[in-house]
Amino acid sequence: MQVADLDYSYPPELVATEPARPTRVAFVEAGQARELTMQALLERFKPGDVLVINESKVIPARVFTADKIEILFLNSTSADEWQVLFPARDFKVGAVITLPGGVEATLIKKGLPQTLRVSEPLTAEFFERHGEVALPPYIQEARGERHNRGTDAAFYQTAWAKNPGSVAAPTASLHFTAAHLQALRERGVEIVTLTLHVGAGTFLPIKAENLNDHVMHGERVEISRATLDTIEAAQKKNARVWALGTTVTRALEAWAAGDFTETPEGVAGETKIFIKPGFKFKVVGALLTNFHQPKSTLISLVGAFAGLDRVKEVYGWAVEHRFRLFSYGDLSAWIP
Repeated sequence: MQVADLDYSYPPELVATEPARPTRVAFVEAGQARELTMQALLERFKPGDVLVINESKVIPARVFTADKIEILFLNSTSADEWQVLFPARDFKVGAVITLPGGVEATLIKKGLPQTLRVSEPLTAEFFERHGEVALPPYIQEARGERHNRGTDAAFYQTAWAKNPGSVAAPTASLHFTAAHLQALRERGVEIVTLTLHVGAGTFLPIKAENLNDHVMHGERVEISRATLDTIEAAQKKNARVWALGTTVTRALEAWAAGDFTETPEGVAGETKIFIKPGFKFKVVGALLTNFHQPKSTLISLVGAFAGLDRVKEVYGWAVEHRFRLFSYGDLSAWIP
């Protein structure tokens, strides 16, 4: 399959620059799309169903230098080295970049991502003081602003964010409040958690023309034994497992594929799973997710779950009905 097969068109004014309130839900069951409210969506859950949510917390990992260089710190590979993304075309290996607070960063490896060596450890306090949450470039472009607005630090974080480590939000979760979760519990739905720290694997574009040639970057995952036991019990009863977002979907299907190592607490490890049409899902029975960019690994995942041709038809319907798109946009729900 070619990356061009994941393409579709949309008017730029549908790119949401603030969270969609109230959320509109494109509900797709057995191939038929209709619009629901969030309340109506909750009523589609049945007693005994399981909703799996991602507890990762977004860190303010985007740092601007005095020279207005924007650097996204993805993860540390040692005490003084970081994998990062920044416009490095005009920089040679060995170039020194001065970060806020006088920290010096030396470019030691180019590519995607790049590697920087820092003159002193970058602590959580450094990022809290100097960093911003890394809103996607298409939001910056649609706003005509590079920096966060004052509300973004709160908006771009789930209601249950707990474990710091993501550089982007699991955005389907932004539609749900603690009250929504409580309403589901009262319906007899079991809610369990996992952690996938969102990184380059989720948001980097596909550069290869053929999907088989695209290599995902690894993302860290932890799933507790309690979560796994609940899912396995639900599967034995033929109850539906709802994945809140593509990150949850990837974590669960990577677990089913044996990607992770057993730990005393459950399983943990790194996944590079790339879900594309033809993939056989072993865990997820319903997918809740935002609308995704053309030619992305995320629309590939939705296409694998619901059928790519049908997904593109529904996206066309959603555009026609003026659903708001992408990270701050509206929600879609997919049930085979």
